[in-house]
Amino acid sequence: MDEVEFPRFLAMIHPYDSFGHEETARVATLFYPKEFGASETIYQIGAPLDGLYLIETGNVTIFDEEGAQLSSLSRGNSFGERGLLRNGLAVTTATAAEDTRLWVLPKDAFDELNKTQPVFRRFFSRGMRRPAPTRPNDLTTVRVADLMSKPPRTCHGETTVVEAAQKMREHRVSSLCVTDDVGQLVGILTLRDLSGRVLAEGRPPDTPVKTVMTPAPLTLPSDAIGTDVLNAMMERGISHLPIVDRDALVGVVTKTDLTRRQALSSSFLVGDVANAADPESIGKITARIPALLAQLVGAGNRHDVITRLVTDIADAATRRLLTLAEESLGPPPVPYLWLACGSQGRREQTGVSDQDNCLILDNAVTKDDMVYFDTLARFVTDGLNTAGYVYCPGEMMASTPRWRQPLSVWLDYFRGWIATPNPEAQMLSSVMFDLRAIGGTANELLETLQGETLQAASKNSIFVAHMVSNSLKHRPPLGLLRGLATLRSGEHRNTIDMKANGVVPIIDLARLYALMAELRPVNTRKRIEAATGTNAVSASGGQDLLDAYDVIAQARLEHQARQVAAGKAPDNYLPPPDLSDFERSHLRDAFVVVRTMQAAVGQGRGTVM
Repeated sequence: MDEVEFPRFLAMIHPYDSFGHEETARVATLFYPKEFGASETIYQIGAPLDGLYLIETGNVTIFDEEGAQLSSLSRGNSFGERGLLRNGLAVTTATAAEDTRLWVLPKDAFDELNKTQPVFRRFFSRGMRRPAPTRPNDLTTVRVADLMSKPPRTCHGETTVVEAAQKMREHRVSSLCVTDDVGQLVGILTLRDLSGRVLAEGRPPDTPVKTVMTPAPLTLPSDAIGTDVLNAMMERGISHLPIVDRDALVGVVTKTDLTRRQALSSSFLVGDVANAADPESIGKITARIPALLAQLVGAGNRHDVITRLVTDIADAATRRLLTLAEESLGPPPVPYLWLACGSQGRREQTGVSDQDNCLILDNAVTKDDMVYFDTLARFVTDGLNTAGYVYCPGEMMASTPRWRQPLSVWLDYFRGWIATPNPEAQMLSSVMFDLRAIGGTANELLETLQGETLQAASKNSIFVAHMVSNSLKHRPPLGLLRGLATLRSGEHRNTIDMKANGVVPIIDLARLYALMAELRPVNTRKRIEAATGTNAVSASGGQDLLDAYDVIAQARLEHQARQVAAGKAPDNYLPPPDLSDFERSHLRDAFVVVRTMQAAVGQGRGTVM
């Protein structure tokens, strides 16, 4: 985008869209472009600001003085105004998360507009007055013009389906708008149409698009808002919506476009948590997580994206509580590292999460120092419980003395578990191999612990054999005659436990693969990806397990989203009747893959399928 195109871009961004054409054109001349490479720092906290930054392309991450992430910003977002409205010095640190192109409004120009343009002043001072901020990525405020993909990819009704499919592949799109001889929209062709109306019905490749397209599709104008699109998609069961202005096709909005926009809403929750004054305030923010989860599922996001975004909020809550604790207690007497394990450690939290955490302390810690860390740990774990992350039933938390120890003791723990892999050792190893640093400054403590224990564990054949046995304890819910086995008694009778019998068997397999191949990733999907093709699991077996994991984990999240939409608390118990025959069939096929992979490791055939 050059100086000629920039005014049109600026005219679509609030508050400039309210200036009028001539004023917007004048203001556009005050900006200048600036580019940053991936991981490059845009400004450091305390440094003089060049001006107000507006993102054209790329992604920018904002951090506070503790290094905690406050927000993730993308195209159309501005940043730097807080420092400009104070003393001109940055109050945060901004880093380019990828190659990024910005437009900078110099400080003098910012000050001028702040004085002369009330709408500009109201918009950029909103954070100083603490009202409910305007969320530029909230679908209730974002315009379709800012969401849609343009130009739309099109084809003629006489185009053959094979030519249409080739065009989709060429442009990496999932739909084509079908137009007539004068360019008027007459239909839309999607990948679903190609699979359901061409492949499934055995039509020849020279079939004209007009015979399989969706004719006269629903359209919206570009001045509609994001929720209009989402509502239409949910009501009609569609994933693509052409945008038409005055009979002219101007773009297309897909569920993927909504996903990209909505994914950023988690960053606002992270930012709100990072500024919360107390655990009760954090709890009011985290109470919005189920709605966020349902929103992300409805927008078509992958399960691993959703759980990562949800876990980011738990991480922010933990870091904020650590900050509040240190503000009250004073600086820590020795370096420490706060770690999460379980689903938070793996970045796989859903709408149902308790807390699992621990503390690794520098070996210089004294008995007197332990009083400080006892108080800190209790403050944080109590705060997490208040914020909705309930206490671990097994007390696997930093507030339990056993899980708040110097590095030397942690090393002894793992050495003992590896040397004597009894049932308790297997259980503890399963949890503790999922450690991930959340707060503190001593990251080298975890690096030392992981480096020694992974190597020792992988080389101990008896320990590996016990971990294999542990990975087979949870079985997929497969019944006789191609059925799904449900719970037979209790509160959740006739449902499938999508955690214990769904994702946990895959989590256990992935952990075992990481152990066998000495892999550092903690996230389940990343573990399987890293292990695929190694001595732990074959290329075909790993890919099959990834596909099965995606089906099972997605079904679990969709179940929770349906519960949230129905006003219920989300859980892990899925009634099979909630699924269509098609969904049940695919879910069962996924469970078959998991059982097959369990059988392979149980017979010492982890690399065979």
